[in-house]
Amino acid sequence: MERVSAASDALREHLSRVELVDHHVHGRWAADGDAARLAAALNEADPDPVTAAASGWETQLGVAVRARCAPLLDLPRHASPSEYCARRAVLGEGEVSRRFLSAAGVSTWLVDTGFHAGLTDPDDLATLGGSVAHEVVRLEEVAEQAAAAPGDYADEFVEILHRRTGAAVATKSVLAYRGGFGGDLSDPPERLVALAAERWRAAGGTRLTDRVLLRFGLHRALDVGLPLQFHVGFGDRDARLSQTDPLLLDEFLREAGDVPIMLLHCYPWERQAGYLAQAFPSVHLDGGLSIHHLGARSGPFVGRLLEMAPFTKLLYSSDGCGPAEFHFLGATLWRDGMASVLAGFVDADEWSLDDALRVADLVAHGNARRVYRL
Repeated sequence: MERVSAASDALREHLSRVELVDHHVHGRWAADGDAARLAAALNEADPDPVTAAASGWETQLGVAVRARCAPLLDLPRHASPSEYCARRAVLGEGEVSRRFLSAAGVSTWLVDTGFHAGLTDPDDLATLGGSVAHEVVRLEEVAEQAAAAPGDYADEFVEILHRRTGAAVATKSVLAYRGGFGGDLSDPPERLVALAAERWRAAGGTRLTDRVLLRFGLHRALDVGLPLQFHVGFGDRDARLSQTDPLLLDEFLREAGDVPIMLLHCYPWERQAGYLAQAFPSVHLDGGLSIHHLGARSGPFVGRLLEMAPFTKLLYSSDGCGPAEFHFLGATLWRDGMASVLAGFVDADEWSLDDALRVADLVAHGNARRVYRL
């Protein structure tokens, strides 16, 4: 028994310091804000700031911030929300972000720049986190840029996409927020693209929801060949959850060939995503966003991610966006969740310590370095 405990301790120590590649993340808040902004950010699904401010702290994430983040702001664990917000205001957003980003232990950030209102750019994460950053290009933003350009929409889209992906490592779609995965996702004919683009431009060319143009963007991303990320499952209520089951992507995955398809977040579809990762060589998944929102219940979720998917298909991400607490919590809760689950396997003599260490390194950074060619 002493041997097993020593192995478990070694695993926990390794996971506490292993370098992470955060393969899907956003910028941090650029400017100082008030307590209401932070409280609202603690509730992902409800975009109503009045409701969110009243209930944000009464969530697993709210409790996790008070327990895990308070000590980095020189507060005791479980400091009250008012104490936490007061201390945060004294330090300012820049110092708060420096503390949390440097403590995350991330060596590389892959940053989705498609949502940038009030957020910093990839270089900022690299500077404050003491690491490097690369861009992930959001297809729906490329579409908006093409709609605003003077030439043929399809030509403009392809030109902008190729220019922006020249130095990027991946593309990303928020199709889950624009009608979901159900229905036809085949490559549309040119004439339908031209008609749809004409209608959309006439309507202003903002917030793309036209199915033809969404499909067009996905297939042009496949042509580029970089990994293609999809938001899956949990998010705010603009996403119709029933239409974000990744099993609905089955036909698209069969057309995608060998382009890596990255399923992000996945809750509550983590088991469906795990099946797809086993069934399709191109499919990979993570638990970003879901992990920090689950807080004290994130460990069982991490365990479910390890059920069906091959271990070479699992990646780490935080999906931190806005408060730098989220970039940090994603990392620390993932580390603890992996340590707990893998130590359980080792203690039960179902896994060797070497197996557990190898899988921890694959998910922490090895798989991302391979898939994104970092």
